[in-house]
Amino acid sequence: MDSRCAIVTGSSSGLGLEISKSLLTSGFTVFGGSRTGTELEHENFYDVELDISVPASVDEFYETVREFTAQVHLVVNNAGICEMAPLNETSAEVFEQHLTTNTLGPFLLFQGLEAFLVKHETHIISILSTAAHYGYPNVAAYNASKFGQLGLIESLKKEWKDHRVRFTNLFPGAIDTPLWDKLGTKFSRDKMLRPEDFMAVFDFLVQAPAVIQFPEVTFLHREGYLE
Repeated sequence: MDSRCAIVTGSSSGLGLEISKSLLTSGFTVFGGSRTGTELEHENFYDVELDISVPASVDEFYETVREFTAQVHLVVNNAGICEMAPLNETSAEVFEQHLTTNTLGPFLLFQGLEAFLVKHETHIISILSTAAHYGYPNVAAYNASKFGQLGLIESLKKEWKDHRVRFTNLFPGAIDTPLWDKLGTKFSRDKMLRPEDFMAVFDFLVQAPAVIQFPEVTFLHREGYLE
């Protein structure tokens, strides 16, 4: 492949879908990984089944990528789950599901990625949410899993230092996506970022010169944290 190659997890809907569309417009070849697949059709988009929490599924995903390229220039670590409930109403099973998807999933993703890294070029962008460094009530499982994912990435930055790849951790505030319909909360959508607000930041980071590093980017609606 002559074009730059990108991996986007959670590409079937929401931010993952919007990110995939934007990267295709920018000339990337995109390998989108999701459990359900997407209706997105483009000659440079490969819709690959991926359950990021299952080791065999991650292995199969990378086997598919390897059929087309040996180099990945951009990785968007986006897949994740979120449920809201007070601690005493959160089951151990739900807590474990968050850790499995939001923490173990990126661990498995990164394990398979090392063979595809391009020295001085690969850029790893993780969509972490402000919940990775700010505690919110009624989302203990989500908070814990995102804090854990951040710890994983911070360790990996040092471990992969010799690869000279870039890491960018994004900490967006609440974004008005269909996820909130499922959560059934009463938060005002007017105090949430819009998907296009998120994409304005994301596109800037992708298009910025490769010599510039953005280790952490926190951005919120002007109304501040959602509580």
